[in-house]
Formats: sequence, C-alpha cells, structure tokens
Amino acid sequence: MLIAACTLTLSSVSVSKAQVNVNINIGAQPLWGPVGYDVVQYYYLPDLQMYYYVPSRQFVYLSNGNWLFAAGLPASYRSYNLYTGYKVVINEPKPYLHFATHKVKYAKYKGHKGKQGVIRDSKDPKYFVVKGHPRNAKGEYKQQGSSGSGNKGGNKGGHGKGKKN
Repeated sequence: MLIAACTLTLSSVSVSKAQVNVNINIGAQPLWGPVGYDVVQYYYLPDLQMYYYVPSRQFVYLSNGNWLFAAGLPASYRSYNLYTGYKVVINEPKPYLHFATHKVKYAKYKGHKGKQGVIRDSKDPKYFVVKGHPRNAKGEYKQQGSSGSGNKGGNKGGHGKGKKN
C-alpha cells in the first residue's frame, strides 16, 4: 500500500512538471508583433497576404507558385508599416499550405491599421526581453526576475487581438 501511494505521488509530480514546462518564445517575437501571446509560430499578414515565421524571423510569401522564405519583405512591400498592419497569430505547422483558406477567412482584417497593441509599446515586463524594446535598452529587464504568466489560453491561435498593455 505504501509503495502504491509513493508511485502515485511520483507520477503526480511528473504530470505537474510537464504542465508547468511550457515553451515560451516571447523573446523571439518581433517588436511589431501583437501583445497577448507567449507563444507564436506564425503571423499571417492579411494586408500583404503572406506569413512571418517567428522562430527563424523570416517572411514567407508566394512567388511564381513557390513559397519563399526571406529575412526581409519583398521589394514591392518594403514601405509597409508592420507596426500598424494587422497580424493574425497562427500556431500550426506550415500554415501557408492553407493559404487559400486563410486568405478568405482573414480578409476582413485587411486595412485594420493600428488596432492592435504591439510589443514595442507594451509596458508589460514580460516583453522587456524582446531585443529593441525601449525598456530592455534602458536596462530595466532582469532575466531571473522575468515571469511569463501565460496568455490565458491565447496560445491556440487566434486573431492577434491580444490585450493592449
């Protein structure tokens, strides 16, 4: 009986550790990304009909029938303001394979300029880890004091409508 109780306790500890150990990639997100998301794989940019892959910091766009990955926007979009353009958070692998669906589903967000809070303007300390954040540059961020308390369920994809901070 004692052995069974110890085994049950140890398995409970393992489960709770697994639940706490969540992959957070706030520091990899760009300054122009919307607030409210601890984990982001891709942004869909409805104005440009392309994606941004956060882990490799690359834009993903269709060119002559092929999906290209590039560090910068294509020349025809270089003047586009990423801070004011709407971003849809998509946390699924290779969302560009569903481009036809996303193009229709998120068309209503085209032209929604400046209606999302962006990481650069956030006063939430969890965003101070982002390279270039105004508070990071002032040395106010302390790595061990940082806490990523989660986005209260917003990691399952969404419309990038994170809280304004």
